[in-house]
Amino acid sequence: MALTRRIPRSLLLAGSLFLCVGTALAADVHRSIVTRVPPVYPELAHRMHVGGKVVLLIVIQPDGTVSDTKVESGHALLCNAAQDAVRRWRFSPNPEASQSEIEVNFNIQ
Repeated sequence: MALTRRIPRSLLLAGSLFLCVGTALAADVHRSIVTRVPPVYPELAHRMHVGGKVVLLIVIQPDGTVSDTKVESGHALLCNAAQDAVRRWRFSPNPEASQSEIEVNFNIQ
């Protein structure tokens, strides 16, 4: 016989609210882009008419340089070009390192 334990709704609601507020506060650090290097459109992607956006999670150091990039979503043919470009971006200095989510758009022309 299995015992089930019910958690009061008010407790679940309070926990959910706490998680949402924590997420919002963590994403509140905004650093302006000082230097934006455009991505080079990969030749194979261009010939195949592949376009769209690549979403990257990046780590920005206190001096404004990008130290790490991680692909969150996007076409495999475009990801390396987006990462190469964003690694050369520079952001405004800040006393501590921060993370940010960046979208890089590739428009078929």
